[in-house]
Amino acid sequence: GSCRHRCCPGRNNACWAPDTRRALCYCDSYCQRTGDCCHDYHATCRRAAVGCAVGPWGPWSGCSSPCGVGSRARSRQVTVPPRHGGEPCPDLKQRRGCLGEHPTCGTAK
Repeated sequence: GSCRHRCCPGRNNACWAPDTRRALCYCDSYCQRTGDCCHDYHATCRRAAVGCAVGPWGPWSGCSSPCGVGSRARSRQVTVPPRHGGEPCPDLKQRRGCLGEHPTCGTAK
């Protein structure tokens, strides 16, 4: 089987070719994990793979709650999207807990 003009990202059961042994071989990037790639997968598909690249984390936001328990968030952007079965993007958002401590907290009205 040959992957000519048929390289698929991720796991794709429709991305196969008939093998010489009357079986199926695959041209999706998941075939590397399962060991059932077509003989020319690496030469044909992996050469064109581009992994995801992301920029730096932005600053943390302010606490979502001025008094008490809240959360902060930050994000980053994709600078190069994955192509041809390259590594997928990591998380683009993070969240963490915080405690709002505005000067008016705790004052009775």
